[in-house]
Amino acid sequence: MAVLKFPDGFLWGAATSAHQVEGGNRNDWTEWEKANAERLAKKAAAEFSHLKNWPEIRPQAENPANYISGRACDHYNRFREDFDIARGLGHNAHRFSIEWSRIEPEKGTFDEQAIEHYRQVIRALRERGIEPFASLWHWTNPVWIAQQGGWENEKTLSDFERFVSFVAKALGAEVNFWIPLNEPTVFAGHGYVLGAFPPQVKSYWRANRVLKNLENAHQRAYRVLHAAGSAETRVGSVFNFHFHTPHRPKFPLDILMARLLDYFRDLRPLRRTTDFQDFIGLNYYFRDTIRFVPWGGRFGPIDVRNPNQWVSDMGWDIYPDGLRHVLRMVGEVGKPIYVTENGIADASDQSRSRFIRDHIRAMAGAMQDGVDIRGYLHWSLLDNFEWDKGFWPRFGLVEIDYQTLERKIRQSAWDYKKIIDQNAI
Repeated sequence: MAVLKFPDGFLWGAATSAHQVEGGNRNDWTEWEKANAERLAKKAAAEFSHLKNWPEIRPQAENPANYISGRACDHYNRFREDFDIARGLGHNAHRFSIEWSRIEPEKGTFDEQAIEHYRQVIRALRERGIEPFASLWHWTNPVWIAQQGGWENEKTLSDFERFVSFVAKALGAEVNFWIPLNEPTVFAGHGYVLGAFPPQVKSYWRANRVLKNLENAHQRAYRVLHAAGSAETRVGSVFNFHFHTPHRPKFPLDILMARLLDYFRDLRPLRRTTDFQDFIGLNYYFRDTIRFVPWGGRFGPIDVRNPNQWVSDMGWDIYPDGLRHVLRMVGEVGKPIYVTENGIADASDQSRSRFIRDHIRAMAGAMQDGVDIRGYLHWSLLDNFEWDKGFWPRFGLVEIDYQTLERKIRQSAWDYKKIIDQNAI
């Protein structure tokens, strides 16, 4: 198999988010966890018993404590140790998020100690030769934002703009890559269509309002970050993409449903904010094979019928070539792309090395096709709190013992390092 070289200066690393790794947060998600942990544990068997690893995960999945983020990985206190690990694994870039609820715990009241903490996080990365990618919103909101209606309320746009302005003035000289928003369609879909995330709403109309406000929030943040930044400042939000393919390749309604999902599930906020993106952050995890049904599908007339030949611990249909497809689709926008998340829940670490290798090869293929791709950040550096699934999914290059908080580097992390060291696949 031919060796594919990456250009000099290509960025390699991993990603985290504050709520999933820091510990000690107080935001709308921590409040939701306390109210829903018992319910999530009780329905675990109905939701997960079909998984191949159900016997292994069952004790944890049926324990309400699994759904409380608590101290998580204690990354807030151990970030230097974790960045030492990243540097030792050859990483030269890292994506993290700045927790809004820490910076502005009450409306208009900013915590200088919290902003100083993130200044130290950024400097710790730079001291290790790691380029920071700073996300400003990774799904969590201050409690007071949730109490005023969250992203359904247009007032949240001004509140977010004020937060972004404060952070930009404090840290703008130390960050080149800013990510205002993470996966707006996933947030709107799970929180306002499927009713799985807070605030557990099932309304396409309300989801549309949330998406519109998030799109406008990105545009406001873009202007603020550039106004406070330098010539080196680059701003781009992160969007999640699926490879949607028709279950019956020649059936028109299956084809139509797949294309509708391409737009409404993935492309819409990007299309509406393209002029306010210096780069595009692209997340990709799995394929969904789409079938039209008269009623009762996952999204009304749209159902998912995956072949599941290779699945993650979470049952996601792994299809590396789908990354090449979505990169080519997004590449048509004409902006530089960074793969900002790509990973697999794999507690045994038996599939992660293959996952990384096959997806990086697919990414290299997209680059050969002419797509401008400048970095790859694996999800995740650490095992972490996987939202409404809790702690049992294991995405980390580094295994976390949640009892002792011991870090253990997985073999797949060393296999990834070989690719980084060679800058080739």
